Formats: sequence, C-alpha cells, structure tokens
Amino acid sequence: MNAKLLRRTFLAVVILAIAVAVVFALRPTPVLVETGRVRRGPMRVTVDEDGETRAHDRFVVAAPVSGRLLRVPWEEGNAVQAGAVVASIQPLPLGQQQRAEVRGRIAAAESAVYEAEACVRHARVADEQARRDLARAAELARHGIVSAQIAEQARTAQEASGEELRAAQFNARRAAAELEVARSGLLGFANESASPARLTLRSPVAGRILRVVEKSERVVQAGEPIVVIGDPAKIEIVADVLTIDAVNIRAGAPVFLEGWGGDHPLRARVRLVEPWGFTKISALGIEEKRVNVISDFVDPPGPLADGYRVEARIVIWETPEALKVPGSATFRDRGEWAVYVVEAGRARLRRTETGHRNQDEAEVLRGLAEGQEVILHPPNNLRDGMRVRSR
Repeated sequence: MNAKLLRRTFLAVVILAIAVAVVFALRPTPVLVETGRVRRGPMRVTVDEDGETRAHDRFVVAAPVSGRLLRVPWEEGNAVQAGAVVASIQPLPLGQQQRAEVRGRIAAAESAVYEAEACVRHARVADEQARRDLARAAELARHGIVSAQIAEQARTAQEASGEELRAAQFNARRAAAELEVARSGLLGFANESASPARLTLRSPVAGRILRVVEKSERVVQAGEPIVVIGDPAKIEIVADVLTIDAVNIRAGAPVFLEGWGGDHPLRARVRLVEPWGFTKISALGIEEKRVNVISDFVDPPGPLADGYRVEARIVIWETPEALKVPGSATFRDRGEWAVYVVEAGRARLRRTETGHRNQDEAEVLRGLAEGQEVILHPPNNLRDGMRVRSR
C-alpha cells in the first residue's frame, strides 16, 4: 500500500514538474527595452539655427563714376583712418546723359542725408524717452511698486534705443560721405579739356579693410564696389530663423553660440528681430519664410571676425526647476501624450500632459512622478501589461 502511494505521489510530482516546465517554456520572453527616469532639474527651450558673424557697421566704398580704377594699395586687414584715401579713379569723359545721371545721384544722396539726419533726431528722442522710462521704472522698482522684471525690460529697451541711436549716427555719416562721393562725380566733365582728373575715394570711418573687391587696375562702372571697411572687433551675429519660431523670440533673450571652433559656447543676447521676412529655398527645395535675428556678443568674440559661421541657440523659455521626462519616451495615443512606465517588470501605459519641449526632454505637467522609470523609444509591438527587461 505504501509503495503504491509512493508511486502515485512520484507520478504526480513528475506531472506537476512537466506542467510547470511547459508553462515556463510557453511563457512569452520579456521585451528588451531601454529605460530612463523622470527627473527634476533645469530645463531650456531654444531655437537652433546656423548663423554668421558680420561687422556691426559695414561700409562699402563704391565707384561714384565710371572710369579707370588705379591699383588699390591696401590689403585685407589693414587699418585705415577716417578720411584716408583707399582708391583712386580717373573718370571717363561724360556725355550729356551721364551728366544728368551724376546730378541725379547727387540729388538722391542729398535726400539720403536729410533722411539720415531725420532718423538721428528720431532715434535721439526715442533714446531720451527710454532713459526717462528707465529712471521711472528703477524708482518704482526700488519702492516695490513694479516688479524687477519690468525694470529689466526698461533697461533692455534703453540699451536697444542707444544702439539704434548709434546706428542712426553711423548711417548719417555714411550718407554724408556718399554725398561727397556723388558730388565728386562732377570731376568727370569739369575739366574735360584738361588732363584727366583723378578722383580719390576716402574711408568714411576709422576701421579695417575687410575686403578689397577690386584690386587690380581696370575700368569700372559707376556703383561697382571697390573696398569694404568695418571694425572687426565690433561684430554681431545674424541668424535667419523660421517666422513661426521668430514670433517667440524677444529682444534681450539669451543666445549661446556653439560650433564656432572653440571648446566652450559663447554668450550673446538678442538685440533685434527684424520686422520683415523673406523667402528662402531650403536644402530640400522647399520655400520657407524666414526672418533675421540680430544678436550682440556678451562674451568677448575672441578670434571670430566678419563672416564666420556659428551655431546659434536662442533661448525662448527656461526654468531652474522642472519635472521632465526624456522626449523619446513620449508618444501620441488616441490624441493624447502617453508613456510606458516600468512597474514590477511590466510595461504600464500612462497618459500624461506635457508642457514645453526641446530636442531631448519634455516638461511634465500631469500623470508622472519624480523617479519613475519610463521606456525610451517604445517598440511598436509593446502593449500595456507586457513583461519587459532593461538592457
């Protein structure tokens, strides 16, 4: 009796072991996944575009009349003083039509001088008003009537108005120099009976030769550029961004410059979002509406000079502390954002509400807690409740 019971017990244990082995053999293998964590920390949203540096004030010295350009003695990088002779032209004899054209250019240059002087007066009034607004805002902020942010905005507006006033003054000086050049075009027929006159072109400002467009002696037409002058130590950054991104960029926004050749990013600040857009054809042949964003250096530009390439990261939002999740963990499910959370070795679908997003992270507003483990790049065959295993 005991032997028979023992055989039955042994047989039952064997059958149970076989059943357990079959269950484990037929059990689905865990899905191999990559995971990350929901964390708290600083977060920044930027608009990233390629840009280039350029001289803040660039002056193109052009031929005022058609004539024979004598060889330009200057080299790129040479320092020049205001009024220095940068090129010489022997004007060609002018006909009746050309004389009328010269007089027309003189009239246009005179109008440009009047316009530039009016811009200077307007910019000076705006700068004085900005200074008064800054003084009032600082006084109100000191008494706690307005926030420090309003005072900072007034300071930024005053700095911008100051830059606009200086730019207007430079434009007025350039217009005056262009008027002088236009008037010198009369030399082409003032002494037609005498030996050929020599027309000298002078630098309108002190700076450096950025480019010699025409080096050798040859006949040039009126309006052809000859030399480009500027101050390479005073440069700015211009980056063209999509208009849908430009609407979120404000004057005073921080900018970080990368990919310029150094081992650390350089800081800059947005001075101006130009008020007009333009159409640009992308590398894929798509027409895009873009607008230029002009920024000034905060850090010294170092070896950067006119026409250097940079990668501009323009900050449109940032916070020192945010609950964030890796952006690769989020996906759309039935019109909502969702993630897979790892709980007890299984994937659990969690719908969540996100806020700001950048290339790497998404701000979590609802649905997740700090420290939770989430699945990155969830595979298409992953379903709620499936067993998973981290790599």
